[in-house]
Amino acid sequence: KHSGSIWVQHLSSPATRIMGVCAASCAGTGGGGSAPLVVIAGPPAAGKGTQCDKIKEKFGYVHISTGDILRDNVKKGTELGLKAKGFMDSGGLVPSELIVDLVKDRLMQADIKEKGCLLDGFPRAPDQAQAMVDAGLKVDKFLLIEVPDETLVERGCGRRRDPDTGDIYHLKFKPPPAEIMDRLVHRSDDQEDAIRVRLGNYHSQIDGILPFFKEVVVKIDGNCKPDEVFGLVSKGLEGL
Repeated sequence: KHSGSIWVQHLSSPATRIMGVCAASCAGTGGGGSAPLVVIAGPPAAGKGTQCDKIKEKFGYVHISTGDILRDNVKKGTELGLKAKGFMDSGGLVPSELIVDLVKDRLMQADIKEKGCLLDGFPRAPDQAQAMVDAGLKVDKFLLIEVPDETLVERGCGRRRDPDTGDIYHLKFKPPPAEIMDRLVHRSDDQEDAIRVRLGNYHSQIDGILPFFKEVVVKIDGNCKPDEVFGLVSKGLEGL
């Protein structure tokens, strides 16, 4: 269990995917913006990434992540980026309040004011949800993809990666050709023990996040085909 502050040096690591969150956001801080703020969350291997892609395609949101925002601000040497760099250079945590400031700044840019956005990876923990509320970032819908843990373990344990091509297979759902089976890699974060640890972390975090958005939570059955899940997602976004 960890706080909502971000270990910047591990932004692309499996550990940072524990919370698996995307948000489609208006450019303002709630009210006054034409694009709604929508959060979509789900446990590891729930298919959230696929749903984010489908939301982008249908609704036209700009896709961003907190990692991208951090790196862009540091590269450009902005005031917020320089503050974040101080934490990054010392190997420390970037505070949730600073991440929220970076997100708010990104949401004010012209492309998002016009189209809205998919914000990937935030809020990741209860203190980040609190920081969002404190900053006046109003969420219109919180889509929660739900899949039984045992199904998620099966999805994860069956994954294999081809080191030569980077292709991902699944022993049951997307079997690899027999001739490449011997070279496939079963990654450490796709082992059952590691998956169950990530799921435990996810549940402890999401249970603390949901109370901040209880008035707008829409639960989505993610234990079906991606197109069927997206039908439920689209229905949840109706009227925004």
